[in-house]
Amino acid sequence: MKIDKIQGQGSSNINQSTAQSSSNFADVLNSELSSINLSNHASKRLESRGINLNSQDISRMNDAMEKLSKKGSKESLVLMDNKAFVVNPNSKTIITAVSQDSLKDNIFTNIDSAIIL
Repeated sequence: MKIDKIQGQGSSNINQSTAQSSSNFADVLNSELSSINLSNHASKRLESRGINLNSQDISRMNDAMEKLSKKGSKESLVLMDNKAFVVNPNSKTIITAVSQDSLKDNIFTNIDSAIIL
């Protein structure tokens, strides 16, 4: 089952292996994701790097994006639980995601702010 509530311009569906096994989980996740978009690039990175976002992660990401947006951020780095996400808080879009294994020696460019959760 694909979760389809996070579609937006230039975005893609999130495939969650846990969502495939539980429609109840998918319903909960859909309600949490209703305001978060994923770029096609982020969708591929989440899948290839084995990054799973649960409903609590999505809620924390929503809160972070709201705080960043209020501060006028345009492209931001969100550090959450040994994972990094580059986001556009105004469009509530996750642009890319980096797992803990890939964080070492990684350089993040074109960001104007960062938040650590």
